[in-house]
Amino acid sequence: MDQKIPYNYISIEGNIGTGKTSFCRKMQNIHSCKLVLETFNDNPFLPMFYKDPERYAFTVELFFMTERHKQLQNNLISQDLFFDFTLSDYFFTKTLLFARNNLGEEEFRLFQKLYKVLNQTFPQPDILVYFHRHVDILMENIKARGRDFEKDITKDYLIQIQDSYFEYFRNILSHPVLIIDMGEIDFVHNEKSFNAVQSLFYKEYNPGVHRMTLSV
Repeated sequence: MDQKIPYNYISIEGNIGTGKTSFCRKMQNIHSCKLVLETFNDNPFLPMFYKDPERYAFTVELFFMTERHKQLQNNLISQDLFFDFTLSDYFFTKTLLFARNNLGEEEFRLFQKLYKVLNQTFPQPDILVYFHRHVDILMENIKARGRDFEKDITKDYLIQIQDSYFEYFRNILSHPVLIIDMGEIDFVHNEKSFNAVQSLFYKEYNPGVHRMTLSV
């Protein structure tokens, strides 16, 4: 492929069950990119959080923040000359968005102070790409992949997470945010759909929010 993706660091974001990780893995198969995937399965508090959110929210979010920070620091501080770009299936600000949704006021105030210190230590993505799907589709995807610790996720919780992302995007002016409305497309099993998504990565976008709708 002669065409070159014009970004050094790309973050893929989206609600739970949008297919972020699956897309990143497919991108790695055809591009020379350094892949950074979130290791959420290593969080021992996550199953307990979904059963009792109020009790375990601060613990689960603190664990996520420290693990994400360590992983991104290890992968972003020095540029790897063997890869054309770095691709991650999350961005660090996700930490703050989920925490705002899950923590009480006092806990979030403390959490935010810790986040601000850690967020200064590595670069922000050159572009943030957000995969958007209807909550009903997310619920189907979550059920289909059958992760035991996700069985207690509700539609209301997914809507809250979605609202947190869109509220955050309203204030982004420093770098481009590309929101892709996926509808029901299956880019995992349909190459035409996958190519339609990845073709959007070759364009240079101005800072701010851009929105595309796919129906392939």
